[in-house]
Amino acid sequence: MQALVLEEKGVLALRDIDLPQTVGPDDVKIAIHTVGVCGSDVHYYTHGAIGPYVLRAPMVLGHEAAGTIVEVGENVRSLAVGDRVCMEPGIPDLSSRASKLGLYNVDPAVRFWATPPVHGILAPYAVHPAAFTYRLPDSVSFAEGAMVEPFAIGMQAATRARIVPGDVAAVIGAGPIGIMVALAALAGGCSRVLISDFSAEKLAIAAAYPGIEAVNLKETTFAAAVDTATRGWGADVVFEASGSAKAFEGLFNLVRPGGAAVLVGLPVDAVRFDVAGAISREVRIETVFRYANVFDRALELIASGKVDLKPLITGTYAFKDSIAAFDRAVEARPTDVKLQILVAEEG
Repeated sequence: MQALVLEEKGVLALRDIDLPQTVGPDDVKIAIHTVGVCGSDVHYYTHGAIGPYVLRAPMVLGHEAAGTIVEVGENVRSLAVGDRVCMEPGIPDLSSRASKLGLYNVDPAVRFWATPPVHGILAPYAVHPAAFTYRLPDSVSFAEGAMVEPFAIGMQAATRARIVPGDVAAVIGAGPIGIMVALAALAGGCSRVLISDFSAEKLAIAAAYPGIEAVNLKETTFAAAVDTATRGWGADVVFEASGSAKAFEGLFNLVRPGGAAVLVGLPVDAVRFDVAGAISREVRIETVFRYANVFDRALELIASGKVDLKPLITGTYAFKDSIAAFDRAVEARPTDVKLQILVAEEG
């Protein structure tokens, strides 16, 4: 079948490729409708690797997806042909020690779509375990269904933060994940969320949501903004969602004594970590790697209307124009948050 294949660093092709299509007893086969373009997909395109995950052979991209079930395995009872669904893209070993602890996202054996050497799903069909496939309520579009995956990262961050109703949060970075984190923090009970960035365009998109306050780092420091907002006390929770090594400078000064710092962005460069600053305030440090046990709750928040992700979809491309979508993502227009590709335009 035709798929969007990353042949090597910097080389994409829309071409035929053999992908597994055998439906096991606990699997479903999905006709893919909408796929989001993720920053990790773009990074593989431009760099050929993310940390230890190195592209060594052609790989199909894409892992944020929604579609329609066209076949179910003999043991599947919770889903049926015709169901509109979204998919959690990581497939762990459910018998592993990590999975038994409920930490399947850090299972060393997890197979995650579009992470070398595992193919992604920018193709007409995909086979996936029913246990990690979720029916979309009628009120949720395919486009929103494909947004559940990145929003789940925000949900994981908010869950790790152990938010208490009324908390004030600060988010460093107003990219797609930073905004998702801010929305999840509000849904989790924060009274207000400050979010910082250098991009006025992205800050405007974030600030359009009630409860999110934009801080333009070209005009002031985040420390000054947080200090003013909290009357010198500090934020209850600080989320680092930029992945910038520079963001760690003074990070713990943003956190109130006894507060939490949640590390979401993955730095490429070495980070100067102020251990003394964290200890002197007894800052609780949490880390986030993908997500576990939050996908269904992320979908419910979207279905309820409490979290509206539609304003974050800033561009949609036909499947035949997939390479153009990725080139636009590389261009990194300041007004873009999430680009999507329609693999199947009907339905």
